[in-house]
Order: sequence, then structure tokens, then C-alpha cells
Amino acid sequence: VRCVQETGINAEYMGIHIMTMDIPINTPEEGIFLAKVAEQAERYEDMLVFLSPILKKTGELNMEERNLVSVAYKNLSGNKRTAWRALTAIEENPKYQKHIEKTKSFKVKIEEELKKICKEAISTVDTYLLKNASNPESKVFYQKMKADYYRYMGEVCVDSELKEVSQKALESYESAKKEAEALPATDPVRIGLILNFSVFQYEILKNPKEACVMAKAAFDEAISKLQDLDEDKYKDSTAIMQLLKDNLTLWTSEQNEEDDAEHKAQYLSLIHI
Repeated sequence: VRCVQETGINAEYMGIHIMTMDIPINTPEEGIFLAKVAEQAERYEDMLVFLSPILKKTGELNMEERNLVSVAYKNLSGNKRTAWRALTAIEENPKYQKHIEKTKSFKVKIEEELKKICKEAISTVDTYLLKNASNPESKVFYQKMKADYYRYMGEVCVDSELKEVSQKALESYESAKKEAEALPATDPVRIGLILNFSVFQYEILKNPKEACVMAKAAFDEAISKLQDLDEDKYKDSTAIMQLLKDNLTLWTSEQNEEDDAEHKAQYLSLIHI
């Protein structure tokens, strides 16, 4: 297999415009090596090019291959999400209001780029990854991945488009959650799913109570079975559990503040009456 794109020539892989060299890839091992090199060089588009023969192979990806695909898309989308947040902060700053129209135009450009990456990640999961998944862990991983990219689109969408991507994210998270019942409560893929699902509930669906209930249930169940955790998964699982705990602390605090404010408003209303 050869990556035959010449330097300086625009090409397109899975809908993402890329620039790369004519580098022969003779074995999957070479593709994996070059994908790792591209990751170190922060050339995430090239990672996908080097991984393309592996994506198209018959059968399920191993964990290393799966994680490389995930890292490539995560970084591509992460750069756009960071840029979008920076532009949002500038847009909301009164100091820059005279440039508001230009800022909005720039922000729209970033939004379209992010949506394109997300759609391609979802397409990759549906076309190459999910259909070859043969075990519960892989199925959970890929359904979660789909849901996450719908969630990322939800961060920048509004109105009917937000409603559509939110529904698709919810369906994928629910499918992943159902598959995750076959995994131990301490499995990092299962805990990571609930971490992201609860973030979706909190940030996209604006349902903080459900987010807290979901996160607490997963945390409590994992804690109760921590002694059964495999040693090789201990570090990953406990790190995700800490993130669940951190979110719960933050969300509970915010919820208590909102409840206090509501009670105060009700009290003042009664005094006024």
C-alpha cells in the first residue's frame, strides 16, 4: 500500500484535506510506526493517512490500532474546540465589540471545520470500526466515540441542529451503556463512558441532576468493587474515577448554590406578599 499524495498537492482522506509525502507503506507494522511518528510530530491528519490501510483491513482493530485512530481524531477535534472556546471568550468580551462581526465570521469558520471532523470520525466508526467489533469492550468504545463526536457538534450547534445531534448522541450513549453492562464496573472503558455520558447530560442536555445521579452511581459501584480490579487497569480506572469525583464535587456545589438562590428568592417573595 502506498500513500501516494505528493508534497504540496492537496488531497482528501475521509473528507479531511491533507498534505503529505509519497511514502510507501508495505506492512501494517510500518503504518503503525509512521502513525506514531506523525503523532509525535503533531501531524494528526497524516496519522489517519498512515492508518488508512489498517482501517480498511478485514477484522477488528487491536487496542493499539484503535487507540491511535482515537488519538488522531481527538487531537484534530480538540484543536478546533479549543479555538472555538477562545473565540467565544473574545466575542463575549466588551473590549472587543468593535470587531464582533469579524470575530463571529471567524467563529463560524471554526464551527464548520469542527463539524466536518466530527462527521468524518462518526463515518469512520460506522464504516470501518463498529461493524467489525466483536467484543463488548470494543462495542462500548466505538459507540462512546460516536456519541462523543455528536456531543462535540452539540457544543457549537443551536436550535434544530442541536436537537438532532443531541438525540443521536443520546442514542449512541444509551447503546454504549447497554453494552457496558457486560463489563466489570471497574473497567476503564465502562467508567469512561459514564464520565462522558454524564458530561453530556450536564453540558448539552442541561440536566445536572441526572448527570450527578449517573456519575455517583458509577463511582459508588466502582469503589465497592475496587478490590477486584485488574492490576494492569488500576491506573486508568482510578484516574477516571477521580475525574468522576471531581465533576460530582463541582456539579453538587453548583446545584446547591442554585437551590440556595431559589430558596432565597422564594423567601423574599413570601416577605413581599
